[in-house]
Amino acid sequence: MFDVRTIRDDFPILHTRVRGKPLVYLDNAATTHKPRSVIDRVVRYYETENANIHRGVYDLSQKATGAYEQAREKVARFLNAPEPAEVIFTRGTTEGINLVASSFGRSVLRAGDEIILSAMEHHSNIVPWQLIAAQTGALIRVIPMNDAGELMLDEYQTLLSGRTKIVSVVHISNSLGTLNDVRRITQLAHQVGAKVLIDGAQWVAHHRTDVQEIGCDFYVFSGHKLYGPTGSGALWGRRQLLDQMPPYHGGGDMIESVTFEKTAYAQLPNKFEAGTPNIAGAIGLGTAIDYIRSLGFENLEPHEAKLLEYATETLQKIRGLRIVGTAKKKGGVISFVIEDPPLSSLDLGTRLDHEGIAVRTGHHCCQPAMERMGITATARASFALYNTLEDVDALAAAVRKIVSEESGRKAKAPVVTPSRTVLRFPEPAAASPQAAADELIELFDLLGDWDDRYQQIIALGEKLPFMPPELKTEPNRVRGCMSTVHLFARRRPGTDDGLDFLADSDADIVRGLIAIVERVFAGQSAREVLTFDIESFFKRLGLDQHLSMGRRNGLASMIQRIRAYAGAFAASAAAAT
Repeated sequence: MFDVRTIRDDFPILHTRVRGKPLVYLDNAATTHKPRSVIDRVVRYYETENANIHRGVYDLSQKATGAYEQAREKVARFLNAPEPAEVIFTRGTTEGINLVASSFGRSVLRAGDEIILSAMEHHSNIVPWQLIAAQTGALIRVIPMNDAGELMLDEYQTLLSGRTKIVSVVHISNSLGTLNDVRRITQLAHQVGAKVLIDGAQWVAHHRTDVQEIGCDFYVFSGHKLYGPTGSGALWGRRQLLDQMPPYHGGGDMIESVTFEKTAYAQLPNKFEAGTPNIAGAIGLGTAIDYIRSLGFENLEPHEAKLLEYATETLQKIRGLRIVGTAKKKGGVISFVIEDPPLSSLDLGTRLDHEGIAVRTGHHCCQPAMERMGITATARASFALYNTLEDVDALAAAVRKIVSEESGRKAKAPVVTPSRTVLRFPEPAAASPQAAADELIELFDLLGDWDDRYQQIIALGEKLPFMPPELKTEPNRVRGCMSTVHLFARRRPGTDDGLDFLADSDADIVRGLIAIVERVFAGQSAREVLTFDIESFFKRLGLDQHLSMGRRNGLASMIQRIRAYAGAFAASAAAAT
């Protein structure tokens, strides 16, 4: 019997509390939690077997080598690979794709050859191919998808030709949940002589994998999405292809002999595993596979299918919520946006965190897919074997609460319609950036926990000076994967290098952080802006995580652009004197 409550006891982290509430973890597409058996096995390796592998004749090395190679055999059986030597341990899906793109791609691609990807690929299955295409002169073609997030296989067939050398597609989309017919995709590619790589990162933890049945040439996955350690994963490839491919990395353990004139490379799989590998990670991955196999996919699949069905039915009943990605065949991923009232995914994710609920927000490293769907970001709930219907209910209740609160707040908010021709820039908050920062530090020191600070940030954002729509142009845009920021700056009238700027964001929390930056920098001397350590200031406020992860919320990129303006103004003032 599949008893999810008993299974949850295998995962220690599920019993933690977040902000005083039980953890509801729904970010399994990003990473899964680890069962006690995996944790204990990694600890046991370091406590009783820790040694380097393949080279030592002593007992510890022999034990470590045996455990490492047993893990390879487990991966081979898990994928139904013809032989363990075809399994190459990697740091995860990303490295596996890079290995194939660099080694196989560089070997076979010539100018004018074509690589086919799909419109829903993760950046990890786009960028490596772009790098190789730039080096070889190959061209990238893209399988389009429809409004439901399904690949258009008729269009795919028209893309295939004798010029097609590689097709690389995802098994299940991490951003839309679409389950692709990879067997059909492979069959069509083979008809024109192309080789096929399948990104199985989102598949392997949820369904039985059979690379021989699929018929593909390469298959990659990550251990950390399979209840295994981070920094672990594997590439499977056909022996005849791997034998022909040059090494990806050079170093120890991937050679048979080395002289300064010539190196003879080791046989598979060692040829592609240079240096000391993540031994503990591979062993832990093998244990994770043992754990999954002990439960049985015949039990996991119905449970997770029920979760997806129930979550879809429950969430789509929430007023103002729209599910993005409505393919007929899906994995356990639901991406959604709140359109009425409009609420950014970053704000939604932040407020769900206050309820102890962990979801992923942003473009999920799938910017082309988001662009195709006409959005910049979504909130994403993704399910695993330890999730329950109660987890879904908790998510739905929290979203309803947030939507209701946001509707009330928007209804009370005054309508701001200032003149389109008069720009009102904020006045300096203090005599210097440091003086303004000291005032904010004093304010935040009076606040308690994160909830109090969050409310203060939101309150500051509500007072952010108005930025006219005509200034929200593409040149003024500062990109972040979970929010969009617009910034317009000028030299302050009547000064040599004073800095005026207006900024805005689609996310309330980022608007609050922008308001803090404005308090410190607006109207100040460019030279003082350049010398002020705003990173340390944000750390003092307890908000450094928002600045250090700037690629996610756009704030760090905004700081960089402000400093670029300040540098230009300071240089101009110096030249004038």
